[in-house]
Amino acid sequence: MADIIKVEHLSYVYNPGLPTAVTALDDVSFTVEEGDFVGIIGATGSGKSTLITHMNGLNKPTSGKIYIDGRDLWADPEKIRDFRFLTGLVFQYPEYQLFEENCYKDIAFGPKNMGLDEAEVDRRVHEAADFVGLDPALLERSPFELSGGQKRRVAIAGVIAMRPDVLVLDEPTAGLDPAGRDEIFELVRNYHKQSGATILIVSHSMEDIAQIADRLLVMNHAKVLFCDTPREVFSHADEIIAAGLDIPMITKVMLELKKRGHDVDTSVYTVAQAMDALRACKRKEAAHEC
Repeated sequence: MADIIKVEHLSYVYNPGLPTAVTALDDVSFTVEEGDFVGIIGATGSGKSTLITHMNGLNKPTSGKIYIDGRDLWADPEKIRDFRFLTGLVFQYPEYQLFEENCYKDIAFGPKNMGLDEAEVDRRVHEAADFVGLDPALLERSPFELSGGQKRRVAIAGVIAMRPDVLVLDEPTAGLDPAGRDEIFELVRNYHKQSGATILIVSHSMEDIAQIADRLLVMNHAKVLFCDTPREVFSHADEIIAAGLDIPMITKVMLELKKRGHDVDTSVYTVAQAMDALRACKRKEAAHEC
């Protein structure tokens, strides 16, 4: 697969040249292949939210470059609007960005700005609403009459109605109860599977995101600490903990077993992986190798 996102030596400073200047991103480099599902993890203030606002040109790098689908994002600032249709960004608490008089118009806002005709806009509104599980009867209602979970679905529908090649979500489950959180994760997982779009999802929960992402990008103090598969990332559990992040409970259990003298794989993060690792250790112990 070709790289759809390429970030080269990206740095970003808030309030440059002032006493209040803060370096939010410091020489960040990584690539994302087309169709990847990447989880972005980091402690508060690590730079993860600032990073994703660069993906569609909301922030301009202080230095460095960002390529989307092989094109330099800032090569021609007058064309930056094109990238905002290519990369869809769902902010944290996106329901606070709803503003139209009814849900239909909110979902239609993006497709209309793309210059699509009314028939295509209508088709996309209904497809997006159906995909996020929004009752068609709600489309004519004000979004402010809906529950928090329904509002979030409307906001997400408004982004996917533009059919972006890259979907970026910043803490999409923030403020939801466990059932609502699981529903949103399932929605995103299904969108990835059905559309083939590239997904970048920011989360504070390493345990949750590891279950759905193919790769993890771990931020620490404005830099990339790791960008690899979950198994490879969790093989560095001590460094992750030192960065102020939690690790999955299964990984913690395996680390404890390791400390007690058992030669187990500490990179595992699911029950199924742990069972395989424990069986392997048991075979070693039976052969007096563990």
